[in-house]
Amino acid sequence: MADKAFITSEILKWARKSAKISVEDAAKKISVSPERYLTWEDGIDFPTIRQAKILAKSFRRPFSLFFLPEVPKDFHPLQDYRRDDSQELDTASLFIIREVQEKQNWISQLFEEIGENTLPFVGKYSINDNPEVVAKDILDTLKINPSDYKKTPISEWIDKAESAGIFISRASFLHSRLVLDRDLIQGFAIADKYAPFVFVNSKNWNAPQLFTLVHELAHIWIAKSGVSNEIEIDFTDKPKSKFHPVELFCNQVAANALMPKELITQLGNDTFESNNKIFKQSKELGISSFAFLVRALNLNLISQSEYKSLKQDAQNEFEKFLEREKIKKEKQKERKGGPDAYLLRLNKNSKLFTRIVMDSFNNGSLSPSIASNLLNTQINKFQKFEKLLA
Repeated sequence: MADKAFITSEILKWARKSAKISVEDAAKKISVSPERYLTWEDGIDFPTIRQAKILAKSFRRPFSLFFLPEVPKDFHPLQDYRRDDSQELDTASLFIIREVQEKQNWISQLFEEIGENTLPFVGKYSINDNPEVVAKDILDTLKINPSDYKKTPISEWIDKAESAGIFISRASFLHSRLVLDRDLIQGFAIADKYAPFVFVNSKNWNAPQLFTLVHELAHIWIAKSGVSNEIEIDFTDKPKSKFHPVELFCNQVAANALMPKELITQLGNDTFESNNKIFKQSKELGISSFAFLVRALNLNLISQSEYKSLKQDAQNEFEKFLEREKIKKEKQKERKGGPDAYLLRLNKNSKLFTRIVMDSFNNGSLSPSIASNLLNTQINKFQKFEKLLA
């Protein structure tokens, strides 16, 4: 008979509930009936060691945690800045938040212990400041000029942000059965003086990802950690009352940073004559045609009627664009067999975070088990990251 794991029933129940997993789904993971599973949460019986390990992995909790005498203190949940009518965060969303919090907590403690300087831009402003001023400070701090990108806009923003000490994590899934829903979570920020983190749901294409990234950077600048899901808002179609003031402010900052007033107003009137020109200009700025049109409307460069007409044309063009992108990705997948798994993992870990963990491991200050756990990669595969970072 298999050895039983004499776990604490209250912790098993807490681990399942905090992962937003039902009793039925938890029971399926170890091929027992829901009634049988509940005997473990009720403390009547105990799972085997193997079953308990499977559950610990499924709930994304250390196996040893199940044996504590009482429920431990968990990470503080991030402030939810999403719309009033948003659905509850699902398991995938909660797991990615927890994973990033673990990384952020480790690196922040490390930096504080070794005496790293705090970052002066974290919390430098508040929601009461002028979003144009905050946007300019972000551009100045990161040394970014939207009229003169040296590489693709999103790549430049990520590289410059990480060079300034901000960790950027991007992912669209945790594994094949845990995919991130962009309608639930587009991004989140953890504003920390030592190690601020930004997460972006890469389920979107590059333009909304970039807007999300800069929106979350605005959260760092006003020190408002939290989760976002309605970004790049079309203010003319949706009531402002449903949006949190912090989200509205951070959207304004992002719009000003990605489309500075002096840059947009100096564009010729012919820019808005056709959607081809609008699309071309938007692509150069790394933003969507929709964001560009909203910005032009807010700056009174186009009228409300022009906006509605151009927006409908942009929607039609966007649908064609998505279809072309879908075909292109399918062809690339056939040729290459899908994206590099280690590149996806590197983006999820954050390039900056990966480099720091690997350096700490290589100089002997970090154990193999901790380094492997932080990067979710076996030590003998670290060279894959080395090649990608190089």
